[in-house]
Amino acid sequence: MDAQRIIKRPVITEQSMELMADKKYVFDVDVKANKTQVKDAIEEIFGVKVSKVNVMNYKGKFKRMGKYAGYTNKRRKAIVTLTAESKEIELFEA
Repeated sequence: MDAQRIIKRPVITEQSMELMADKKYVFDVDVKANKTQVKDAIEEIFGVKVSKVNVMNYKGKFKRMGKYAGYTNKRRKAIVTLTAESKEIELFEA
């Protein structure tokens, strides 16, 4: 898989901003990507060293729109921890 397709977008919330102090960054990733692929993609895109990757899966929520009902897309979120000697990711600093 291509690194750009594995990492979809950064997750920017209050909680993810607090995690940045510990060199932890949160990303939405492809549902089929595993931890090794996420680690390699982050290292390739941002040029940093990753020490740990934690992954969470989210089920789609049930939604109704009039007589139509269905589920939103399932998603996968990764918390990436950088090594101590690694520089920070500039994307989040702006």
